[in-house]
Amino acid sequence: MAMKRVFSGIQPTSDSFHLGNYLGALKQWVELQEGHDGFYCIVDLHALSGEIEPTLLRKRTLSSAAQLIALGISPEKSTLFVQSQVPHHNQLGWIMECLAGFGEASRMTQFKDKSAKGGADSARVGLFTYPMLQAADILLYQANLVPVGEDQRQHIELTRDLAGRFNTRFGQTFTIPENYILKSAAKIQDLQDPASKMSKSSSSLVGVLEIMDTPESIAKKIKSAATDTGREVTFDEKEKPGISNLLTIHSALSGQSITALESEFEGKGYGDFKAAVADVVAEHLRPIRAKALELLEDDKHLVDLLHVGAVKARTIAIETLEKAYKNLGTVA
Repeated sequence: MAMKRVFSGIQPTSDSFHLGNYLGALKQWVELQEGHDGFYCIVDLHALSGEIEPTLLRKRTLSSAAQLIALGISPEKSTLFVQSQVPHHNQLGWIMECLAGFGEASRMTQFKDKSAKGGADSARVGLFTYPMLQAADILLYQANLVPVGEDQRQHIELTRDLAGRFNTRFGQTFTIPENYILKSAAKIQDLQDPASKMSKSSSSLVGVLEIMDTPESIAKKIKSAATDTGREVTFDEKEKPGISNLLTIHSALSGQSITALESEFEGKGYGDFKAAVADVVAEHLRPIRAKALELLEDDKHLVDLLHVGAVKARTIAIETLEKAYKNLGTVA
């Protein structure tokens, strides 16, 4: 029986992924490699919907690739590639735009949220059509499963609708992907604002633990993390959101249960606990950071790895697009 194909992508919009990315999605990408045909894409074209500086985009794309490999994405087991190196994404994206209705595109919550912040006049057309390109990303590889967070559920439903619409009108062409909503083992919040999830769009990186942070930076961020009244290290998201967040981080990386951690730090203050959390985070991320930096030292080797992935991706993309064009009635 053929392995189910998995597709997911991540934008290269920062110098480093953060702990929330890792525990919420990337760790599970790595796990899905076993028993699945993994296609993992650095979606640099999607990044164009925001502000772009060319030198920085290239640097962050390569840094993203290095970090994904360092985290455990294997170029031998999976197909790791850069979106812009497979132009068929754009071609199928246009077909998806022509299938989608203006109304259903307008209802996408991410577009509504982002355009509301800056005003409709400042919103890029690319941000509006983003979900159709995302649908093309997935359908191009006939993916069975798309591991995404809960906030992307609406986009996956649109992808399923567009694939079904095309198949009904023009003949069986695309695999309808299954919802595979990631159930994060740990909900990681901002260190400075435990009411908000850790995010690269935070106004300050002081509350964001990044994969590429040095041990010194990690210790400094955790030492200054928001804490709660009292001195007890106990898990209570309502009354002690700061300490609860740190307990969650420690547990997710150390493998110890939160109950065991509460017992271990009973009678000890926040200072001792924060120092322990910093040690656990630094030690867990140390080899990942070292491997990523090693990969980035050999720019050519990293680019070559991505080219190999792009060649594999193009083979399937060409086949899918040719079938779509044929079923649409275009002249070959």
